[in-house]
Amino acid sequence: MMNDIILVPTDFSEVCMNAAHQAADAARLLNHKVVLLHVINNETRAYLKNENLAPESIDDKLKEIASLLKSKYQVEVDTLTREGSIFTEIGEVVKDMGIGLVYLGTHGKVGLQHLTGSYALKVVTSSAAPTIVVQKRQFEGGFKNIVLPITSEAGPLEKTRWAVYIAKKFNATIHVYLVGDADDSVYNAAKQISGYFAKNNVSYTEKISEKSSNFSKQVIDYATSTNADLIMIMTNPEKGFSTFLLGSYDEDIIFNTSQIPVMCINPRKFNYEILGL
Repeated sequence: MMNDIILVPTDFSEVCMNAAHQAADAARLLNHKVVLLHVINNETRAYLKNENLAPESIDDKLKEIASLLKSKYQVEVDTLTREGSIFTEIGEVVKDMGIGLVYLGTHGKVGLQHLTGSYALKVVTSSAAPTIVVQKRQFEGGFKNIVLPITSEAGPLEKTRWAVYIAKKFNATIHVYLVGDADDSVYNAAKQISGYFAKNNVSYTEKISEKSSNFSKQVIDYATSTNADLIMIMTNPEKGFSTFLLGSYDEDIIFNTSQIPVMCINPRKFNYEILGL
């Protein structure tokens, strides 16, 4: 079951703070609750030792952030600590609490924990709930323009269902962006997606990219030109529901230089069940 809760893992870095603010802003618009999570691991313990701080200081930091978010956004904010690995504990919290959405701040080597590159991707794939990956760029006011790249006939319906869900919640426009050298099956999938948007009264546009070997760059350029505040991707649906890896296309999109937030949807049956569409 998906509950009206947004989870924000944090290592107290600037970019994680930005993710917390964006999550609280979204929670205000969605009437959701925010849960701030810090996973106490070896990096945390080393930090506490080096700074000569008591373990309770982690709870104090979380409560300080929670108080700030409550005051600024008028939303309910809870705090939570877990001991273990960020690669397993975040996913476990998502399942245990029925989290509906995760906001993950990703950054360079500045921060208590290395939520960057392959580390961040591993966290993304551990979550049954969609994860919105946020960089340092600040956004507010929810989502108004969402880019939905279509590269394959496999898996897009699940991503499309989430697009409808988010678009309706935020009254957003979906910009369908189709790879330029697609075959007939992909074009047919795009038609079905557009029909699904029309059926659900969602505002949308359609565009086919120029033929290129670098579709990820085209997606980012298109998202930038449309002032997109979210890109939605399915993390390699061709790999199936059980195990899959993120490819270079996914990484290029997630860590895009325009720093547009990216909603990553893992191809899991959980997503069909919680949406009920």
